[in-house]
Amino acid sequence: MNRKTIIKVICSILLIMQSYSICSASVLFEEDSEEMEDEIIITEDREINDVDNSLVLDKLRVNARNAIAIDGTTRQILYEQNCYEVVPMASTTKILTALVALNEGDLDRELTVTKNAASIRGSKVGYKAGETIKLRELLYGLMLKSGNDAAITIAEGLGGSIENFSKIMNHYATSLGLTTSHFETPHGLDSQKHYSSAYDLAILTAKAMENDTFKEICGEKLITQDKYNFTREYQNINKILWKIPDANGVKTGYTGGAGKCLVSSVKHEGRNIIIVVLNCSDRWNVTEKIFNYVCTNYDFKKESNSEIIKSNAISNLGSIVEEADFQYGSKEKANLEVEVFKPIMNVLKGDIIGKISLKDEGNEVLRQEIRCNKNISKDKYDTVLSMSHSDKEDTSES
Repeated sequence: MNRKTIIKVICSILLIMQSYSICSASVLFEEDSEEMEDEIIITEDREINDVDNSLVLDKLRVNARNAIAIDGTTRQILYEQNCYEVVPMASTTKILTALVALNEGDLDRELTVTKNAASIRGSKVGYKAGETIKLRELLYGLMLKSGNDAAITIAEGLGGSIENFSKIMNHYATSLGLTTSHFETPHGLDSQKHYSSAYDLAILTAKAMENDTFKEICGEKLITQDKYNFTREYQNINKILWKIPDANGVKTGYTGGAGKCLVSSVKHEGRNIIIVVLNCSDRWNVTEKIFNYVCTNYDFKKESNSEIIKSNAISNLGSIVEEADFQYGSKEKANLEVEVFKPIMNVLKGDIIGKISLKDEGNEVLRQEIRCNKNISKDKYDTVLSMSHSDKEDTSES
C-alpha cells in the first residue's frame, strides 16, 4: 500500500467518525421527539425496580413507574400503582395547555408563530416563523402531533409570554384541586419546576374530557386540510386509538427524565375510564392490560341514594333525603355503607346529614354526601332518626 492510498484510508476513517459524531449529536438533540420515542429506552435513573411495592394494589403489578385508572364520571380510583409520586410528565402537559386555551381563547383567533416557537427543540409540527395559524388548528397540532411549536405559539399568543401562560395554567390546576403539580412550560420538556403525578393527570384528564371540543380533537385519528380549511393535515401519533377499539383519547409523552408516558381515555359502560401510565417502556400494552383489569373486576352500577338507604334498613330517613343517583364501580368484596350524622341544631334544606360510602376490604374508595330535602327542626329530625334506628334493629332481629 503506497503513501497516497494510506492517506485516503485515514481520511475516509476520519470522515466516518465525523459523520457518526454528527449523527449522535442529532439523536441527543431529538431525545424529546415523540415521533421516534418508541425506539428510545427508559433512562436508568428511573427504573421500575424503584417502585414502592406497598402502593401496588390488587396484586396487579405493571411495568410502569406510576399508573392509575379512574372512573371519569365519579373520579373513583379503580387501580393505582404509586400514583401520588411527584414526577416529570413530558408532553402529557399539553392536556392542560389545550384546556386552558379552550377556556381562554376564540377557536377562530389567528396567532402568529414566533421565531421562539419555530426553533423549539423536540417534537414539532413544523410551523414557520411568521405563519398565522388559527387556534383551532394549533390545538390539533398540539394534541395530534404533540407540537412543541404549537404549544409555544398558543402560550405566547394567548398569555403574552410563556411565563404568563404558565401562571394561568397553575391557577387553573389549583382550581381543579391538583395538589401535586406545577407547570413551568406549555410543552413539558424536562425542568425541575415542572412536575405532576399520575393521580393529578387522571383528574385533569377527566375534567378535560367533559369539554366536547377537547374530546373531539384528541379522539381524531386523522384530520385533512379541507375539514376546517387548515394549512396542513394532522395524523395522530397516539397508537392507543388503534389498539383499543373504544379508546377516545388523549395524549402521549416522552422526555429523557419522564420516560415514555401515556394518558388514555376509553369508553366503557357509559363512562370514560381514564388510564395514566408514566415512565412505562411498554405503555401501549400496559394501558390495555389495566383497561382489561378494570373490565374484568368491576361491575358499574347506578342506584338512587334513597334505595341504598332503604337497603341499609334506614327506611324512614328516605323521607327527608334529597334524591340523587350514586354511581360506582363495584368489586366482588366491595360493600355500601350508610352513615347518618346527628345534628346539634335545626337542619336546613341542602345541609349534609350523612354519607354513602363504597368500601373495599374496609377501605373507603368512594363517598357521596346525603343532603336534607327540607328545613326540619332538630327535634323532628331526631324523631325520624330514632325511628330509622328502630327499624334497623327490628330488621336485624327478624
